[in-house]
Amino acid sequence: MNDEDKKAVMEDFKKADGAKRLDIWDYACQQQVIWENIITEMQNIARDQGVDKKLDQKMEEEMKTSE
Repeated sequence: MNDEDKKAVMEDFKKADGAKRLDIWDYACQQQVIWENIITEMQNIARDQGVDKKLDQKMEEEMKTSE
């Protein structure tokens, strides 16, 4: 969803009546759950592949060089 889409949704929400507002709210909550599940799966894959450890090492190296 780009910025224009976000603005349109927010304008629709501001102008909507109670039932329509609940529909928009419900849709947003569903999207949140979907993205939280995607992030969790990505974290699991990264952990299984050892990518998270590699990223931690890179961050530590960068912190040492920036001091």
